[in-house]
Amino acid sequence: MPSVYIKTYGCQMNERDSEQVAYMFVSSGYSLARNEDEADVVLMNTCAVREKAELKALGKMGMLASRRDAPGHVVYGIMGCMAQNRREELFREIPRLDLVVGTQKYHRVFELADTLLQRRLHSAESVNKGQHLSETAEEKDAQNAIRNHLPRPAQASAFVSIMQGCGMNCSYCIVPATRGAERSRPAAEILDEVRRLAAQGVREVTLLGQIVNLYGKGEPLVGGRTAFVRLLEALNDIEGIARLRFTSPHPIGFGRDLVDAYRRLPKLCSHIHFPVQSGSDRILKLMRRPYRNEKYLRICDQLREARPDLAITTDIIVGFPGETDEDYLETKRLVERVQFDNAFIFQYSPRKDTPAAVMPGQIPPRLKAARNHDLLQTVNAIAVSKNARLVGTVQEVLVEGPSKGNAKKLSGRTPQNKTVILEGPPDLAGQIVPVRIAESTGFTLYGSPSKGR
Repeated sequence: MPSVYIKTYGCQMNERDSEQVAYMFVSSGYSLARNEDEADVVLMNTCAVREKAELKALGKMGMLASRRDAPGHVVYGIMGCMAQNRREELFREIPRLDLVVGTQKYHRVFELADTLLQRRLHSAESVNKGQHLSETAEEKDAQNAIRNHLPRPAQASAFVSIMQGCGMNCSYCIVPATRGAERSRPAAEILDEVRRLAAQGVREVTLLGQIVNLYGKGEPLVGGRTAFVRLLEALNDIEGIARLRFTSPHPIGFGRDLVDAYRRLPKLCSHIHFPVQSGSDRILKLMRRPYRNEKYLRICDQLREARPDLAITTDIIVGFPGETDEDYLETKRLVERVQFDNAFIFQYSPRKDTPAAVMPGQIPPRLKAARNHDLLQTVNAIAVSKNARLVGTVQEVLVEGPSKGNAKKLSGRTPQNKTVILEGPPDLAGQIVPVRIAESTGFTLYGSPSKGR
């Protein structure tokens, strides 16, 4: 039985895409290799959002493809955003590379890789002699191909892709070039996918999209509700699903109907990952982010009024071209004002062919690093303080399985998306259990199942 190994870099959408590719291999008779040394097909699903992710993937694939001890029949492929961005250029950078597949051709990966593998296993043709294959063209309705899941024992949660692409054109971002224009899946297909997951025992689904709350953009309002809110309502009614999440929304797609959904829909979790990127309106304008912080803060206040226990996390870029000390301090003040439960802070990374890459006022690396470190300290202090206040409380935890750090313990998440490590038998996996929090160490909570509150 041939085997495949898939290494995924980047976001949750990449994870979901990799699962779809793995499903196609497994359903066609392949096994999933534990590591690249055991695989007949080695694939990397790549990210192009930051330079560091690209370099990491390039270095890893270059090392693997140049191994002298690897069997000659092994197929090496790069797929995803970096494949879409660099295309045939990758074959020059990694001579032993066999396959490059873009973001709208995931459904072609198995056929292409298997064709190469079978050709090598059943012929004397030398490796890489006229065998480069590349698929990066746009394809209508390609977003509808991300629909299958690999069943896993006691699976608690799953990602569901509801749309692909982005039409915002932020000045720093390469995603519109790598993922294409916004394209939404039919609601009926999404609902069928979630019903199948519920039948398999999945309790929680996270809806994925580049700007997820613009799902169904262009569809008429029905009863004052957007297509996205109507989708949430329909998912809320699916028996067996206990929790709904989505990521990542954009302020421009936030109407009162979505705020009100947090008041009306009990399965919608008390957490939102809500990227702000900067606390400076001047920098937001340079970023081509079509909102101002007054609007962002107003939405946060409305959400917390609708759901008082809501946890808000965010993305922030420091060191954007032209960012002054005052611009940075405005971001820091916004963090202190909102009191985020956590924030992913990134130092601005120039991406080829984006407007920001050639803007004047590029920030020196040392200053970017200093601002990153300073803001991270502020974020961490807020998060640690918030988590410490949960000690002694009882939290509803969806148990996901063994803890990665200690297989003798279990790991799960609260509705606020906080990680909890707990004692308990393995059969708790997939269940929502009340857990009394006994300890907090930074971002992780520890506790035991509670019989009473």
